[in-house]
Amino acid sequence: MMTKEVVIKTEKLTKRFGDFIATNEISFDVYSGEIFGFLGANGAGKTTAMSMLCGLLTPSSGNATVAGYDIYKQTEKIKKNIGYMSQKFSLYEDLTPRENIRFFGGIYGLSDKEIREKSGRLIEQLGLASEADKLVVSLPLGWKQKLAFSVAIIHEPKIVFLDEPTGGVDPVTRRQFWELIYDASDRGITIFVTTHYMDEAEYCNRISMMVDGVIKELDSPANLKEKYKAATMDEVFFELARGAVRKAD
Repeated sequence: MMTKEVVIKTEKLTKRFGDFIATNEISFDVYSGEIFGFLGANGAGKTTAMSMLCGLLTPSSGNATVAGYDIYKQTEKIKKNIGYMSQKFSLYEDLTPRENIRFFGGIYGLSDKEIREKSGRLIEQLGLASEADKLVVSLPLGWKQKLAFSVAIIHEPKIVFLDEPTGGVDPVTRRQFWELIYDASDRGITIFVTTHYMDEAEYCNRISMMVDGVIKELDSPANLKEKYKAATMDEVFFELARGAVRKAD
């Protein structure tokens, strides 16, 4: 059963770029072990919000804590307690899978012994034994995706941020990737995920819907479909986004 420990808390979090307000007083909580979908059209403010929560961008106003740390004063501690994976998969393609695991394990502060143990276990779990010493550039997209996720959580962070992690892969591979997400969530890792695929919203415990820098809705997929009398999350999204002004992040 999901615990109710708050691992991300935002209060009126705002980011301005000159006269442009990218995120406008967004407030929400995310709980330990939760799969939290952070959705919105291009230009909604998702990337800006995620950058602030990862400690990469300083807010203009408002407050937030991530893994218990303040996003103004403790950004380095935040970075050590989170994982991050982007659509580009955050891998070094001129290194092998084994070298990528060793490199990211070192970045996240694991000991040589921990890296050796986790490396062997990961390669076996991912079925990469025959590919472990080939360059990542030669791997199929699905394997790159699974490897990138695995190295993003190699240090067992409290939270992992996934920025459109399934872009460009086929439906079967996307489903397999979500099995990895479920497994991480079952181990208590909080998943904060952005996606353009509305069917993936169905896999989340709760989702927020951003439109033009503000959160328009925040609830479970089932509750939102009921509220908007919608059969799918696509229908909910179109209903909320139809009045959006912005067109690009």
